[in-house]
Amino acid sequence: MTHATPRRLGLAGLGVISRYYLAAVADSPDWELVGVCDPRPDAPLGVADHLPAGVAHHADHGALLAEARPDALVVAAPNHLHAAIAADALRAGVPVLVEKPLALDVASGRELAALARSAEVPLHTAFHRRYNDQLAALVRRLPADVPVDSVTVRYLERIEEHIGDDTWYLDPARCGGGCVADNGPNAFDLVRQLLGDVRVVEAQVERDAAGVDRRATVRLSAASGASARVELDWSHPGETKDVTVRLVDGTELRADLLAGYAGFKSSLWHEYRHLLADFAGIVAEGRPAHADGLRALELVADAYASRAVAEGVR
Repeated sequence: MTHATPRRLGLAGLGVISRYYLAAVADSPDWELVGVCDPRPDAPLGVADHLPAGVAHHADHGALLAEARPDALVVAAPNHLHAAIAADALRAGVPVLVEKPLALDVASGRELAALARSAEVPLHTAFHRRYNDQLAALVRRLPADVPVDSVTVRYLERIEEHIGDDTWYLDPARCGGGCVADNGPNAFDLVRQLLGDVRVVEAQVERDAAGVDRRATVRLSAASGASARVELDWSHPGETKDVTVRLVDGTELRADLLAGYAGFKSSLWHEYRHLLADFAGIVAEGRPAHADGLRALELVADAYASRAVAEGVR
């Protein structure tokens, strides 16, 4: 859905992921960037130096909301700041698109969801992988008359290659834990796109000496009886992001989420364009959008609660 006049969008957070939002907004007929901010004193000002003319860099998200008066706000700040920034925007009546995870803990996520419901303001979590073209092609190939037996999602990377100056990813207090807290929501959302709601059956988590979970395997189950396996790795050489669906007749269908995108992280450009287009529709229709982000956060908490932990992994 394209709005006749582009809506005004604010961006809170100028870290590594902000480049994809900035590019998506520049290509979007639905949005006009009107202001940015970054809550860190050592914010990467080089990003702000290359903003379009007329886009102000505000002191903080409060100033951004008050001075730029956006119609919606993207929260791309470090994970531990998501809940506070999103809550302030919701209280101001401003729809929010928040990077995953929705919050660091389930209690905070539920408070945000309740606030969005009571204010009747959309709160959407940025599960960018659900907008991947290869995933969409896989879904189209699924036969309507053959049930799914199992789903495997692999989300494997070496995190240090992806975070740039955003070292908060390697601080469990700011990230939320590690690969389960940060990549888990995207992976769990992909499972839910294919199987509907699921529950955690068991999880194995491997942590390094700093307490960051570097590897994890999470098994899940759907009401249909189908199973899922999520493999997460922050110490993987290179990058692997894929989904395999096994049907009850033994057929296997696979989507390589990076296929066709040769450059490093280049698949993200189209995913964020689709994400912002979907968010425009959510805002235009005033649709409730908090449920998926909260459910992913609950699955993260369940994975940690059921985990068998191996310490000292590098």
